[in-house]
Amino acid sequence: MTPRVVGIWKDVHKWTSLVCTLFLFMLCLTGLPLIFHEEIDQSLGVKAKPDAVAASTPLLSLDRILEIGRAWRPGEVITFAVPDDDEPMWHLFMAPELNARRPTAIVTIDGHTGRVLREGGSTRSPIIKFIKDLHTDLLLEERGMLFLGAIALCFVVAIISGVVVYGPFMRRLDFGAVRRRTRRLYWLDLHNLAGIVLTAWMLVVGITGMINTLSQQVARHWQATELAQMIAPWRDAPVPARLSSPQAAIDAAVAAAPGMKVESVAMPGTPFAGGHHYAVFLSGDQPLTSRLIKPFLINAADGTLSDTRDLPWYAKALFVSKPLHFGDYGGMPLKVIWALLDVATLIVLGSGLYLWMARFRAAGSRQVEHVATGVASTVSESR
Repeated sequence: MTPRVVGIWKDVHKWTSLVCTLFLFMLCLTGLPLIFHEEIDQSLGVKAKPDAVAASTPLLSLDRILEIGRAWRPGEVITFAVPDDDEPMWHLFMAPELNARRPTAIVTIDGHTGRVLREGGSTRSPIIKFIKDLHTDLLLEERGMLFLGAIALCFVVAIISGVVVYGPFMRRLDFGAVRRRTRRLYWLDLHNLAGIVLTAWMLVVGITGMINTLSQQVARHWQATELAQMIAPWRDAPVPARLSSPQAAIDAAVAAAPGMKVESVAMPGTPFAGGHHYAVFLSGDQPLTSRLIKPFLINAADGTLSDTRDLPWYAKALFVSKPLHFGDYGGMPLKVIWALLDVATLIVLGSGLYLWMARFRAAGSRQVEHVATGVASTVSESR
């Protein structure tokens, strides 16, 4: 690689790093508590706890759960019913109409006793919700997500260009060498070493973060293509005068895919189900497959399976990227590892910023010295 090409890569690394560093600081700082969001919510007493019952107590049907939810908030409709991942509870998304963009409240109901355990605008604590919104969209919704996607792209380019620059640089040194002759040299070697060690992890987090910022576009595209094709044969069919049992819809979906579990149920009339079906989303029972969902359209008139298909590759990439980004598919040990890597990335970002500022100050000092020397020379000649 010629010196000119190396210089170009250095410039790419420098400017892409400068563009994204401050935002990455914010993302790393907000990402740290999000790794442990479940534990934080639980410590704050936000996560609902079901009543203690005998192990033989049967679960209520989804039909009964929905009745309780409608009675709790009369005048509103249920758009989604989502079972809790850890406890026998259902989270019901309530809204003024079936095609509402956002729920007015989420009602959590005990799956054994039917008692309403919690009601709120989110299943998270206010502080975790604020941190999550700041981390995912800068509190600017879709515009913020797209902006952070561009920042993630700069981050990925900065990592790749850093690896390219690191090769020629390390030809003069042993791997892992950290020189201590000056403070700037020490931080330069530490920055390069930490950066190359964390390269794989930072690429994973950067790429998955970039994919996550496209979640709304992915969802809309899937609705307009795959889901529209599934619903198309019933597009002009009249809405059933009497809906079949939602519990029967779950049973039909599970019977068609033994070994999978219910992830969520979209009610007839919502954008994800259409006017003639329940949309039952199932997921696998393994750490990775539990993040991949499969839609089942259940006819709301007679409870039979109308259609099912696997998600397209781009939707699978989105669902897989979310647990990879936050490290929440391997339990507490992986969360701790993710947190340590997050802190190490903060060190890389901080050292890079320090090196740039030190170089900027050094360049300014040299310029001042040059000007002072020129002035002194002019004064001497005038004498």
